[in-house]
Amino acid sequence: MSSSISIIGLGTYARALGSRAVEGGNAVEVIGRDAAKAKDLAAALGGAASTGTFGTVPAGDIVILAVPYASAVPVVTQYGDALAGKVIVDISNTFAADATGLVTPEGTSGAQEIAKALPPSAHVVKAFNTVFGHVLALGRPLDVLFAGDDAQAKASVSEFIESLGLRPRDVGGLEMAHWLEGAGLLMMGLAGHGAGFNIALGVDVLS
Repeated sequence: MSSSISIIGLGTYARALGSRAVEGGNAVEVIGRDAAKAKDLAAALGGAASTGTFGTVPAGDIVILAVPYASAVPVVTQYGDALAGKVIVDISNTFAADATGLVTPEGTSGAQEIAKALPPSAHVVKAFNTVFGHVLALGRPLDVLFAGDDAQAKASVSEFIESLGLRPRDVGGLEMAHWLEGAGLLMMGLAGHGAGFNIALGVDVLS
């Protein structure tokens, strides 16, 4: 089943995710502060990719925040009621610049802080932060761990993940986003201590 998604952000991850989304038959809208760069990215993605205007109501039912965590809350605050009723996918990692800890207070997460800044009718799902962008771009089947409080929002994101040729792995409510962000930090530790960056977390289901 195809989805209608809007991607806020024009970086490497937006390109990798947008490319797989187009290949999966999804309607993709690209949004950035730089309208010319957004147009160029949409053209590069091809398919039905279009561009939107930053700060206005996104076309997609699913809105992917493909921005660094430091920018995420300011972006959703600027959008305000334009995000009402949307499913917001937070892909950010919240580890410090030296990758030795998280910048969020103990007991919370970046995703939960983003949720606080959104209209009550919008629902946050944490996803994709445990998949490196360049690994996503390889096109391989990977596990995508995700968390959220709203069952319908999670079902929509799960269908979208499957459309990318990826395996959705539900880890629970949005409080689990703290541990997903910790898993992102864990991956940085693995990468920096011999495993390299061409790695992915996966779940083996044993019969």
